[in-house]
Amino acid sequence: MSKGKIAVIIEEHFDATEYKRFNEFFPEHGYEVEYISHLWGNESLKFGSNPENDVIEFHATVTTEINDVKPSDYKGIICIGAYAMDRLRYQVSVKKGQKNTAPAVEFLRKAVQENQAKLGTICHSLWLFCADPDLLKGKKVTCAHNIICDVENAGGDVVYEGDVTADLVIDDNLITGKHPGVVDQFLDAFLAEIEK
Repeated sequence: MSKGKIAVIIEEHFDATEYKRFNEFFPEHGYEVEYISHLWGNESLKFGSNPENDVIEFHATVTTEINDVKPSDYKGIICIGAYAMDRLRYQVSVKKGQKNTAPAVEFLRKAVQENQAKLGTICHSLWLFCADPDLLKGKKVTCAHNIICDVENAGGDVVYEGDVTADLVIDDNLITGKHPGVVDQFLDAFLAEIEK
Protein backbone atom coordinates (compact mmCIF):
# COMPACT_ATOMS: atom_id res chain seq x y z
CA MET A 1 0.00 0.00 0.00
CA SER A 2 1.37 3.38 -1.03
CA LYS A 3 2.06 6.04 1.59
CA GLY A 4 1.36 8.66 -1.07
CA LYS A 5 2.85 10.19 -4.17
CA ILE A 6 6.00 12.23 -4.76
CA ALA A 7 5.82 14.49 -7.81
CA VAL A 8 9.04 15.04 -9.70
CA ILE A 9 8.89 17.98 -12.08
CA ILE A 10 10.94 17.04 -15.14
CA GLU A 11 11.93 18.15 -18.64
CA GLU A 12 14.69 17.45 -21.17
CA HIS A 13 18.29 17.48 -19.83
CA PHE A 14 17.46 16.17 -16.35
CA ASP A 15 20.10 14.83 -13.96
CA ALA A 16 20.63 11.07 -14.38
CA THR A 17 21.94 10.41 -10.85
CA GLU A 18 18.90 12.03 -9.24
CA TYR A 19 16.50 10.27 -11.62
CA LYS A 20 18.00 6.87 -10.80
CA ARG A 21 17.98 7.46 -7.04
CA PHE A 22 14.41 8.88 -6.95
CA ASN A 23 13.17 5.73 -8.73
CA GLU A 24 14.95 3.48 -6.21
CA PHE A 25 14.59 5.40 -2.96
CA PHE A 26 10.93 6.43 -2.83
CA PRO A 27 9.42 3.04 -3.80
CA GLU A 28 11.74 1.37 -1.25
CA HIS A 29 10.11 3.61 1.38
CA GLY A 30 6.52 3.07 0.22
CA TYR A 31 6.02 6.14 -2.00
CA GLU A 32 4.96 6.28 -5.63
CA VAL A 33 6.99 8.57 -7.91
CA GLU A 34 4.99 10.49 -10.50
CA TYR A 35 6.84 12.51 -13.14
CA ILE A 36 4.99 15.64 -14.17
CA SER A 37 5.68 18.29 -16.80
CA HIS A 38 4.06 20.63 -19.28
CA LEU A 39 3.16 18.40 -22.23
CA TRP A 40 2.27 21.15 -24.73
CA GLY A 41 -1.02 19.46 -25.71
CA ASN A 42 0.54 16.03 -26.21
CA GLU A 43 -0.65 12.86 -24.45
CA SER A 44 2.94 12.16 -23.47
CA LEU A 45 6.47 13.44 -23.98
CA LYS A 46 9.75 11.56 -23.72
CA PHE A 47 12.64 13.40 -22.07
CA GLY A 48 16.31 12.44 -21.95
CA SER A 49 18.86 12.87 -19.20
CA ASN A 50 21.99 14.99 -19.62
CA PRO A 51 24.41 13.16 -21.92
CA GLU A 52 27.39 11.49 -20.22
CA ASN A 53 30.24 10.79 -22.66
CA ASP A 54 27.81 11.53 -25.52
CA VAL A 55 25.35 8.90 -24.24
CA ILE A 56 21.87 9.65 -22.91
CA GLU A 57 21.56 6.97 -20.26
CA PHE A 58 17.96 7.53 -19.11
CA HIS A 59 14.68 8.49 -20.74
CA ALA A 60 11.47 9.37 -18.94
CA THR A 61 8.10 9.20 -20.66
CA VAL A 62 5.76 11.63 -18.92
CA THR A 63 1.97 11.36 -19.22
CA THR A 64 0.92 13.69 -16.38
CA GLU A 65 0.29 17.28 -17.47
CA ILE A 66 1.28 19.74 -14.75
CA ASN A 67 -1.86 21.82 -15.45
CA ASP A 68 -4.05 18.81 -14.59
CA VAL A 69 -2.75 18.12 -11.07
CA LYS A 70 -2.78 20.00 -7.77
CA PRO A 71 0.12 20.32 -5.34
CA SER A 72 -2.12 18.84 -2.65
CA ASP A 73 -2.21 15.56 -4.64
CA TYR A 74 1.34 14.94 -3.41
CA LYS A 75 3.22 14.42 -0.14
CA GLY A 76 6.25 16.05 -1.71
CA ILE A 77 7.28 17.83 -4.90
CA ILE A 78 10.84 17.73 -6.20
CA CYS A 79 12.30 19.77 -9.04
CA ILE A 80 14.89 17.53 -10.70
CA GLY A 81 18.35 18.98 -11.25
CA ALA A 82 20.44 19.83 -14.31
CA TYR A 83 18.89 22.04 -17.01
CA ALA A 84 15.29 20.79 -16.96
CA MET A 85 13.93 23.60 -14.76
CA ASP A 86 15.34 26.30 -17.01
CA ARG A 87 13.34 24.83 -19.89
CA LEU A 88 10.16 24.85 -17.79
CA ARG A 89 10.41 28.61 -17.16
CA TYR A 90 9.73 29.28 -20.85
CA GLN A 91 6.68 31.45 -21.68
CA VAL A 92 5.20 31.67 -25.18
CA SER A 93 4.29 35.33 -24.73
CA VAL A 94 5.56 37.86 -22.22
CA LYS A 95 4.63 41.36 -21.09
CA LYS A 96 6.76 43.87 -19.23
CA GLY A 97 6.00 43.72 -15.51
CA GLN A 98 3.94 40.50 -15.76
CA LYS A 99 4.83 37.54 -13.53
CA ASN A 100 6.03 34.39 -15.25
CA THR A 101 3.00 32.38 -16.40
CA ALA A 102 4.75 29.17 -17.50
CA PRO A 103 2.63 26.21 -16.27
CA ALA A 104 5.40 24.79 -14.05
CA VAL A 105 5.94 28.20 -12.43
CA GLU A 106 2.18 28.54 -11.82
CA PHE A 107 2.14 25.05 -10.25
CA LEU A 108 5.09 25.91 -8.02
CA ARG A 109 3.42 29.20 -7.02
CA LYS A 110 0.34 27.22 -5.89
CA ALA A 111 2.52 24.74 -3.98
CA VAL A 112 4.28 27.56 -2.11
CA GLN A 113 0.97 29.32 -1.33
CA GLU A 114 -0.72 26.13 -0.09
CA ASN A 115 2.35 25.24 2.01
CA GLN A 116 1.24 21.60 2.40
CA ALA A 117 3.57 19.47 0.27
CA LYS A 118 7.28 19.50 1.05
CA LEU A 119 9.30 21.04 -1.77
CA GLY A 120 12.74 19.91 -2.82
CA THR A 121 15.47 21.10 -5.17
CA ILE A 122 18.96 19.92 -6.01
CA CYS A 123 21.74 21.66 -7.90
CA HIS A 124 20.31 23.85 -10.72
CA SER A 125 16.64 23.17 -10.01
CA LEU A 126 16.16 26.35 -7.95
CA TRP A 127 16.09 27.98 -11.39
CA LEU A 128 12.34 27.28 -11.46
CA PHE A 129 11.92 29.27 -8.22
CA CYS A 130 13.99 32.12 -9.71
CA ALA A 131 11.23 32.67 -12.30
CA ASP A 132 9.21 34.42 -9.56
CA PRO A 133 11.23 36.14 -6.80
CA ASP A 134 8.21 35.89 -4.46
CA LEU A 135 8.90 32.14 -4.30
CA LEU A 136 12.43 32.57 -2.92
CA LYS A 137 12.42 35.87 -1.07
CA GLY A 138 14.15 35.43 2.28
CA LYS A 139 14.33 31.62 2.03
CA LYS A 140 17.55 29.98 3.24
CA VAL A 141 18.76 27.66 0.47
CA THR A 142 21.73 25.96 -1.13
CA CYS A 143 22.46 25.32 -4.80
CA ALA A 144 25.16 24.67 -7.38
CA HIS A 145 27.87 27.35 -7.36
CA ASN A 146 27.11 28.41 -10.94
CA ILE A 147 23.56 29.60 -10.15
CA ILE A 148 24.35 31.45 -6.89
CA CYS A 149 23.87 34.88 -8.48
CA ASP A 150 20.53 33.82 -10.04
CA VAL A 151 19.27 32.59 -6.67
CA GLU A 152 20.54 35.64 -4.76
CA ASN A 153 19.12 38.03 -7.39
CA ALA A 154 15.75 36.30 -6.92
CA GLY A 155 15.90 36.98 -3.17
CA GLY A 156 17.16 33.63 -1.91
CA ASP A 157 19.54 33.58 1.07
CA VAL A 158 22.29 31.14 0.01
CA VAL A 159 23.89 29.38 2.97
CA TYR A 160 27.67 28.87 2.84
CA GLU A 161 29.98 26.49 4.68
CA GLY A 162 33.41 28.06 4.44
CA ASP A 163 34.17 28.80 0.80
CA VAL A 164 31.45 26.53 -0.66
CA THR A 165 27.67 26.40 -0.51
CA ALA A 166 26.15 24.15 2.16
CA ASP A 167 25.41 20.54 1.21
CA LEU A 168 21.83 20.65 2.52
CA VAL A 169 19.52 23.37 3.83
CA ILE A 170 15.99 23.04 5.24
CA ASP A 171 13.87 26.17 5.59
CA ASP A 172 10.27 25.44 6.60
CA ASN A 173 8.88 23.20 3.85
CA LEU A 174 11.74 23.78 1.37
CA ILE A 175 14.59 21.24 1.30
CA THR A 176 17.53 22.15 -0.94
CA GLY A 177 20.61 20.13 -1.87
CA LYS A 178 23.85 21.45 -3.35
CA HIS A 179 24.37 18.96 -6.21
CA PRO A 180 23.81 15.28 -7.13
CA GLY A 181 26.78 14.29 -4.98
CA VAL A 182 24.57 14.82 -1.91
CA VAL A 183 21.46 13.14 -3.35
CA ASP A 184 21.36 10.45 -0.64
CA GLN A 185 21.66 13.02 2.16
CA PHE A 186 18.95 15.06 0.41
CA LEU A 187 16.64 12.04 0.09
CA ASP A 188 17.04 11.05 3.75
CA ALA A 189 16.19 14.62 4.81
CA PHE A 190 13.27 14.87 2.39
CA LEU A 191 11.82 11.57 3.65
CA ALA A 192 12.20 12.69 7.28
CA GLU A 193 10.39 15.95 6.46
CA ILE A 194 7.43 14.33 4.70
CA GLU A 195 7.05 11.79 7.49
CA LYS A 196 7.03 14.35 10.32
